[in-house]
Amino acid sequence: MDNSVEKKLALTHFWVAFGAFGLAAVMGLYQVIERSGFFSFLESREVYYASVSTHGVLMGFVLTTFFIMGFGYYVATSTLKLPVWNKTFAWTGFGVALAGVVMAALPLLFGQASVLFTFYPPLKAHPLFYIGATLLVVGSWFWCVSMIVMYMQWKKANPGVPVPLAMFATTGNAILWLWTSVGVAAEVLFQLIPWALGWIDTIDAGLARTLFAWTLHPIVYFWLIPTYTAFYCLVPKQAGGFLFSDEMARAAFILLVVFSLPIGFHHLYMDPEQGHGWKLLHAVGTFVVTLPTFITGFTVIASLEIAGRLRGGKGLFGWIAALPWNNPMVLALILGLLMLIFGGFGGLINASYAMNAMVHNTAWISGHFHLIFGGTTIIMYFGIAYYFWPVLSGKPLYCPSLAIAQLWSWFIGMIIMTTPWHILGLLGQPRRIDSVHYNNLLTLSWEPYEVTMIFGGLILLGSAGLLIYILYKTQTSQESYKGEVEYAEPIHAVKELPGYLNSFGLWNAIIAVFMLIAFGYPILQFFLMETFGSGRWGV
Repeated sequence: MDNSVEKKLALTHFWVAFGAFGLAAVMGLYQVIERSGFFSFLESREVYYASVSTHGVLMGFVLTTFFIMGFGYYVATSTLKLPVWNKTFAWTGFGVALAGVVMAALPLLFGQASVLFTFYPPLKAHPLFYIGATLLVVGSWFWCVSMIVMYMQWKKANPGVPVPLAMFATTGNAILWLWTSVGVAAEVLFQLIPWALGWIDTIDAGLARTLFAWTLHPIVYFWLIPTYTAFYCLVPKQAGGFLFSDEMARAAFILLVVFSLPIGFHHLYMDPEQGHGWKLLHAVGTFVVTLPTFITGFTVIASLEIAGRLRGGKGLFGWIAALPWNNPMVLALILGLLMLIFGGFGGLINASYAMNAMVHNTAWISGHFHLIFGGTTIIMYFGIAYYFWPVLSGKPLYCPSLAIAQLWSWFIGMIIMTTPWHILGLLGQPRRIDSVHYNNLLTLSWEPYEVTMIFGGLILLGSAGLLIYILYKTQTSQESYKGEVEYAEPIHAVKELPGYLNSFGLWNAIIAVFMLIAFGYPILQFFLMETFGSGRWGV
């Protein structure tokens, strides 16, 4: 199958993703420096919040959405051995999403959309920002449809045959995104856009936060599933071994899709608009979703051990040293797992109904988020890029040893930056503020940590620049490369699977029930309560 068009489609998505990443990395360093309060000439509340909002949107929405779409298109074609369904449809989705990014970027860069990437009201942005964000989501829906159609086409042509694991995970991610984007889509279409255009005078901020909570935590797993796909489907092969268990991997992906959705209220523990019982229900669900993470940790480490022992590793831990640490994909996984362990511990504190009060709206949250997203998720995006770029561009990876140095520098910089953030959170430093004036003993005690964070930010910016340089040099190389992505085989071949491990029909029904229970009345109450000035959609 000639898949040159599919490669171009994936590579174009990747370039948009990493272009957004590079710009966001520059803004990230500026924010760390400005917040420190050490350089008064840089202090500008308007510039800071414009930068923070743009940084969050570029990292959380643009980098991730375009990377996931590009990754998904190539996974689909390479595992199913099918061309992309309706290439015009796929390119149209790309165009719609890119137009949305450009439209949203204009007010962001001019300081007219400084509402952070969560855009919680009563903060109000220019209408172009909300319309652009909506177009980005709509463009991603084109991708979701493409993935589901290709999945269904393959299943129809191969009845009873297990769907390739990487495509099973990618389809699950598309289904997850369709479910979770409903919340933010409803908020933007029925509240924020009419409000920003002046069609309505006010909106119910509590309803808006509830709808965004529908999206806010599941989107983390939308970002994470490509990382887990690489954990299960790419790294074992690159390490020289096999996947420990295909069935356990499928179970983990199903659990991620099902239980990541009805848990958004753990972001609203301190908010008054939802009752304690609903928050406790979502808290229980949040702890359930740790189960697929534990399954992943066990299965992936077992797969690495198989590879290490096949490579001659002896003794209890000798297999670790025997792994190919000079392989970017393998190194990215090892460093990503280390950050996942520490970040996951912090996540358990955030999810705890009582303990969350200690760290709520402090710098701890920023540290946790950057360690999980900027650490585990993004470093695996780097590993995937280093593996996919030669395949997609037809050029060999430029200086693999430089790629290894880039991964180590990202890991070191992220640890240096996020550790002080966690400590500052425990010392009471708030987040979402543009600067802290060091004029008392408490804030003066924060200074060493701020200096450390600036140092970590400098390392991260250098690492980000190195990534872009490596990808650019690879793309412009005069040499040629021929090869395709290779997927890991399970140590025990899977010839047949029960329907619940090979399709999503049952799980979609279960999700519908869970979402109705978790969000039904909490949303309906806003239409039932009689409050001053209340009305349809909180108007």
